[in-house]
Amino acid sequence: MAERKILHSDANAFYASVECVLHPELKGRAVAVCGSAEDRHGIVLAKSELAKRTGIKTGMTNRQAKALCPDLVIVPPHHDIYAKFSKRLHEIYGRYTDFVEPYGLDECWLDVTRCNKPSLQIAEELRETVKREIGITVSVGVSFNKVFAKLGSDLKKPDAVTEITRENFREKVWRLPCSDLIYCGRATTEKLKSFGIRTIGELAHCKREFLEKQFGKNGGKLWQNANGLDDTPVSRYGEEEQAKQVGHGVTCVADLSDLEEARAVLVALTQEIGQKLRLLKLQANGVQVTVRDNGLAFESWQEKLETPTQSAAVLAAASLDILRKRYQWKRKIRALTVSAIHLESVEAPRQLSLFGETDEKQRRVEEALDKIKGKFGDGAIRPAVLLGETKLPEHKNGRQAPLPKA
Repeated sequence: MAERKILHSDANAFYASVECVLHPELKGRAVAVCGSAEDRHGIVLAKSELAKRTGIKTGMTNRQAKALCPDLVIVPPHHDIYAKFSKRLHEIYGRYTDFVEPYGLDECWLDVTRCNKPSLQIAEELRETVKREIGITVSVGVSFNKVFAKLGSDLKKPDAVTEITRENFREKVWRLPCSDLIYCGRATTEKLKSFGIRTIGELAHCKREFLEKQFGKNGGKLWQNANGLDDTPVSRYGEEEQAKQVGHGVTCVADLSDLEEARAVLVALTQEIGQKLRLLKLQANGVQVTVRDNGLAFESWQEKLETPTQSAAVLAAASLDILRKRYQWKRKIRALTVSAIHLESVEAPRQLSLFGETDEKQRRVEEALDKIKGKFGDGAIRPAVLLGETKLPEHKNGRQAPLPKA
């Protein structure tokens, strides 16, 4: 059987790069894409390479980012436009293969096994074509499986191609920290460290039975991935499974000490989740909030919503209510993640609640807001809660009290 040829293409600083294409005057400047860009309570969602070099990190407040880089240009996100650029990337990838599997808006796996050209040549062509036709750069990993292709695209940025072969992966991969391996998250990494396992090579040399005992089925998968045994296929474009959840999380640069500080972060996260749900034509039947405190302990809670929703306002109110009821504040919060869960198509039949007409009006309002934000950016419309003066409405049983009129 022929060796698989797998590529992973990752658009460098995607949001910020798109903004520089839209606004050529930003090129050569440090740029950060921030929720509520004109407001000191907004947070950094993405940053350019130049901004990254000044120490700016995702999750910083606008004020913190400006303190690090006074010349920083802060721009609001344009999610609809990012989705269009993502589609253009997919069209370029589709010239080489039908097996294109998106991993978010800015990343894709490609299986080019059936292409006559060498995989390195294809990777270089992709890099040059994207730069020429779209105006942004990509880093491409080339390997014999998906895990190492993804790792390769992360090894050298921006605008680079890195190959990891069956012959050199021990030399290139095994010296790297376990956290560089896809699906090896922070909690898993910390637990591995407690066993003295810090590198991918040390993980590869563990007994598989030990890892399965500690991590269940995921332990066996980690062992396979570290040893180059991943055989996961690349999905054909358009045939990927419906998302099981849509989430967004951020590690806060300054720990959150109370609910008041957490609420602006929750609103910023749910704004993006609501837009993603509408882009995917999905609605949520529940919401999940995950907290990592400054002692690196994780807690997670879920709540069912009364009716399916795409509304950022409903998701924000439900998330805040979960945090209010469930988190004890024994430690400050280091990271927050909100996920819309139990997803279904917007076309799915459902029984209307007593508030069905209100729900439909809310959906139409937020779709209209998406169009305005897509044209003028998130700064054109800001939730009142981000002004720092208005509290989120009380949430009860998955519903949100009516927002005060402007």
